[in-house]
Amino acid sequence: MYYSNGNYEAFARPRKPAGVDNKHAYIVGAGLAGLSAAVFLIRDAQMPGKNIHIFEELPVAGGSLDGQDRPDVGFVTRGGREMENHFECMWDMYRSIPSLEVPGASYLDEYYWLDKDDPNSSNCRLTYKRGNEVPTDGKYLLGKSTKELMKLILTPEDQLGDQTIGDYFSDEFFESNFWIYWSTMFAFEKWHSLAEMRRYAMRFIHHIDGLPDFTALKFNKYNQYESMTKPLLAYLKDHDVNFEYDSQVQNVLVDTKNGEKHAKQIVLKQGGADKTIALTDADLVFVTNGSITESSNYGSHHQVAQPTRALGGSWKLWENIAKQSPAFGHPDVFCKNIPNRSWFISATATVKNPQVEPYIERLTKRDLHDGKVNTGGIITVTDSNWMMSWTIHRQPHFKSQKENETIVWIYGLYSDTEGNYIKKRIVDCTGEEITKEWLYHLGVPEALIDDLAKEESINTVPVYMPFVTSYFMPRVKGDRPAVVPEGSANLAFIGNFAESPTRDTVFTTEYSVRTAMEAVYSLLNVDRGVPEVFNSIYDIRELMRAMYYMNDKKPLEDIDLPIPKMIKKPLLNKIKKNWIGELMEDQHLL
Repeated sequence: MYYSNGNYEAFARPRKPAGVDNKHAYIVGAGLAGLSAAVFLIRDAQMPGKNIHIFEELPVAGGSLDGQDRPDVGFVTRGGREMENHFECMWDMYRSIPSLEVPGASYLDEYYWLDKDDPNSSNCRLTYKRGNEVPTDGKYLLGKSTKELMKLILTPEDQLGDQTIGDYFSDEFFESNFWIYWSTMFAFEKWHSLAEMRRYAMRFIHHIDGLPDFTALKFNKYNQYESMTKPLLAYLKDHDVNFEYDSQVQNVLVDTKNGEKHAKQIVLKQGGADKTIALTDADLVFVTNGSITESSNYGSHHQVAQPTRALGGSWKLWENIAKQSPAFGHPDVFCKNIPNRSWFISATATVKNPQVEPYIERLTKRDLHDGKVNTGGIITVTDSNWMMSWTIHRQPHFKSQKENETIVWIYGLYSDTEGNYIKKRIVDCTGEEITKEWLYHLGVPEALIDDLAKEESINTVPVYMPFVTSYFMPRVKGDRPAVVPEGSANLAFIGNFAESPTRDTVFTTEYSVRTAMEAVYSLLNVDRGVPEVFNSIYDIRELMRAMYYMNDKKPLEDIDLPIPKMIKKPLLNKIKKNWIGELMEDQHLL
């Protein structure tokens, strides 16, 4: 397996690997990583679909790419996916997946045309004082903390160890708008991995200007299950892939002698019955280890989503595999000792009362029901004790939604503090109580809140997810297993708890697809390059743009540079006369 860039290999069809017709693949987990692995096995490794088996413990595929109308409860999505144009592996895959909406088009075509016709942006990112826009919205206000970010990027990752974000940055940094934008958009908290934050800063530096107004982002037409999962399922079923639901893989027994690793047996419970599958080196195993939506508990408008820290099937599977070799990672780092302040609750509100709509539209400055972008991403309430954020995607968000309904997704970053209006922690709240807190911060008069929060007006479903920010727990090399552990003949790990050899970032759809692609290409020697991570961090133009926007659009002469003032002016005058000066002028630094 090797990496490529440019479009030369993007359009190449690899030759069929020798002996692939006689190989079989067993994929654990029907989330995005598992489904992607099956696509790459069919499209690029040219394995017959009937030789591919996908085991899923739930009765439905999609993993974290969910969205459903739960019986007797209502519409619910546990989260949303923010995407961008440089998800190289994901778009490489979706260009081959037929659209279910547009005849003759791929899903990439459908997505691309949607974004061209209705590009994403936000008209309001931050509010305070019950629905008022923050005056400094759009500015980072980093001040001297800009130097801290620059120093972090320049520090090699292996020197950061398991430092947390709170260990590194000054108090001034955490008072900036940048931190509010960053932490609420990506769900970073102070005790999370500094190394992962560094990866994010480097990975998405080309979007530094699109962070405050979300012009960097792109979204689906509908919820992620209907938009992203169903086209993959249709493609795989058309290729005769075997889906085996209600199948919980409990262990993969691996022979780890003499530095070699051979998966020998799959142990699972299927339909309540114990079962084993004997393996040879011609049987490839792709394991989705860990899950951020595992053990989710659902509440309702009148019921609390019950807290739990119980490990579900994917975590227990990883624990069992990890006992066999240190090369298989350390799941406890990610699923144990998660602070009580962490994000655990998200809620989906179905608004049925048009009386609420003006309070939303005065912030979005858009029609809720024109089928186009609404909030354009989350709106964060900066003086919310819960650090509440909420978003409204294109409506309808579900195809079965009624015409007058609006789906709102709400989450609170902090779970250990009482609300401003509802004097409870968000983890102790029913859907109705979360609705009241949201309406309060939206600016609805208090006299109207109780009536508007009733189920016939707004129905809200909370979900408790004990591991939703596990990706970001501080870790060191080896805590996540390599996609293909050293010496492995037929076992690979896929998903966001596997360690890609690249500098890509977890908690993204791209990472799920990338690890699946790397795993398939490695185990089957697919002769085609995996697209490398977009190289914006190595582009001097992007670095100049980042300097301009991180300093709130100041020219170079107004930026506090680490050089003596007596040298600064002559140096700038000299730069203005050469090619570097031309580049700086293009990026507004001069």
